[in-house]
Amino acid sequence: MIEWANTIIQGILTGGLYAMFATGLAIIFGVMRLVNISHGDLIVLAAFVAMVVIETTGVNPFVSMIAVLPVMFVFGYFLQRGILNYTVGDDLLPPLLVTFGLSIVIQNVLLEVFTADSQRLKAGALEIQSLQLTEGLSIGVFPLIIFVTAVVMIIGLQQLFNYTRLGRAFRATSDDAVTAQLMGINHKHIFGLAMGLALVLVGIAGVLMAIRTNFDPSIGPSRLLYAFEAVIMGGLGSLWGTLLGGIILGVAQNIGAKIDPGWQILAGHVAFLIVLVFRPNGLFPRTRDD
Repeated sequence: MIEWANTIIQGILTGGLYAMFATGLAIIFGVMRLVNISHGDLIVLAAFVAMVVIETTGVNPFVSMIAVLPVMFVFGYFLQRGILNYTVGDDLLPPLLVTFGLSIVIQNVLLEVFTADSQRLKAGALEIQSLQLTEGLSIGVFPLIIFVTAVVMIIGLQQLFNYTRLGRAFRATSDDAVTAQLMGINHKHIFGLAMGLALVLVGIAGVLMAIRTNFDPSIGPSRLLYAFEAVIMGGLGSLWGTLLGGIILGVAQNIGAKIDPGWQILAGHVAFLIVLVFRPNGLFPRTRDD
């Protein structure tokens, strides 16, 4: 019984990381209705940017975010303003094709610069520290930090969207970009800020992922898949739903691995399909007030 409880707890904590992957994707879709195929590769890009900062300055991975997050914000803003704004519209195909191409470019650039070798960011003793809950039941400190960070991110985003002028501009532009433009809102600038914000979240997720597990230029698509599944299970555009979707995915994977190590990834996909069978629109479909 203790072993199963430990499996579920570890799955919940893993779900926090998946929710971090998915939150930026949820914002991009929620504000711009843009499906970003390169999202997973941007997570990996953030991890490599952090690695370069650490190797150059010798700082702790957490401190490296001081440089990584502004870089990701600027990259996201100009990516949206310079390329993706020209693809946004009623047709979903152009952004799919452009971001697919961007995914290939990012993977190959990273492969050329950093090779295919697996990398890892070191955070010292924090990586192996744990909290003893009961006899035979403990949780890792770092996975707990990731989960708490995911919750704090979602709370912060909810406050931003509901109680700030920028958040109202995001929601107005999301509802009707043309009308928002008539009211004096520059929707192209707002879209750029939304992408920049999403890539700040991607930067946080990328650094924490790189501390928790190995990474290389080819793992982006699998991170994209986890993010998509979490977002769709939660309900497109629902931030708390995204967290729940990530938890379901993480718990399913850990239960699958407990039964048979080969079932880990499959179990997550099966859970995703089961949720879609009973809730095709996700657990918390986006409403006007979300």
